[in-house]
Amino acid sequence: MLNPTVKKQLHEGAVIPAHPLALTENRQLDEVGQRALTRYYIDAGACGIAVGVHTTQFEIRDPQFNLFEKVLILAMEEMERAQVADSFIKIGGISGPIEQAIEEAKFIKSIGYNLGLLSMGGLQNASEQELLTRTKKIAEIMPVIGFYLQPAVGGRMLSYDFWRQLADIPNIHGIKIAPFNRYQTLDVIRAVCHSSRNEEIAIYTGNDDNIVSDLLTTYRIAVNGEKVEKQIVGGLLGHWSVWTKTTVDLFQQIKDVRSTGLIPSELLTLGQEITDANAAFFDPNNQFKGSIAGINEVLARQGLLKGRWCLLDKETLSPNQLEEINRVYSDYPHLHDDAFVKENLAKWFSE
Repeated sequence: MLNPTVKKQLHEGAVIPAHPLALTENRQLDEVGQRALTRYYIDAGACGIAVGVHTTQFEIRDPQFNLFEKVLILAMEEMERAQVADSFIKIGGISGPIEQAIEEAKFIKSIGYNLGLLSMGGLQNASEQELLTRTKKIAEIMPVIGFYLQPAVGGRMLSYDFWRQLADIPNIHGIKIAPFNRYQTLDVIRAVCHSSRNEEIAIYTGNDDNIVSDLLTTYRIAVNGEKVEKQIVGGLLGHWSVWTKTTVDLFQQIKDVRSTGLIPSELLTLGQEITDANAAFFDPNNQFKGSIAGINEVLARQGLLKGRWCLLDKETLSPNQLEEINRVYSDYPHLHDDAFVKENLAKWFSE
């Protein structure tokens, strides 16, 4: 059963950053830095965080690092220390084969997370029916958000029928759509609208290349001769792990505009500026190979991370990516939250 106040917030829409991983130069967990990141997201006004997801680096689960439980606990400790609102959405990432996914779900539920973000990534040999069985097993343990992860970073193509059946599973409360593809995004929206559980499922964008447009679009889907409307109500995004204070302000502006139905062209222009910035951070020109390092580079510039290091040596910036990050930093100064970070950095790093 999902906490009613959390469910209400989830359906109203929220800014949910995907939490990165703070490391030292020798690629050990920087516990102080990890706590500082969580404090940053809370103080920036995010309505939730997602920990143990792609942006946190899936490798935290590898035996050689063994960081999954530690990182999830650190974030929970900081949320408890900050006495976040009861409506604050606490999401833990769940991945891997069914046995691993079950153990992860049991753990994150036991330490207080409200929802599990269930990745289908890395399971290329599993059939869609096997993935649905896995989803049902996890949903028996705790409330679930389904996750359409793009193929370029370990996800896979999934059919309309898959999402149609997934939407009917009890205890599915949301779907994060992140295929970076309009056709596949529409598949999920249509599938949910055709489900009897349509109103129980909140749709969140993970399409970092189309954030503002996703949030401004109302879908009208024909269901049994009638039009059913569905809105992407919020975002659960790696992109929102940087410049989060500005994002929170923008999201409020989007919510205000949605209530009027009048969309100013300036918002659409701003959306394309955000997409341009995302291209620098996420490195689509190189199949997103520098996406984690790109996010970390931005946080390091602000002093929130000691460096852009990732757990794996191969996870680094691509050629010319640094120059692209320099460019968007210069071109779009209205998008960053450097002043807010500078003002609070010492507080976030205090013991």
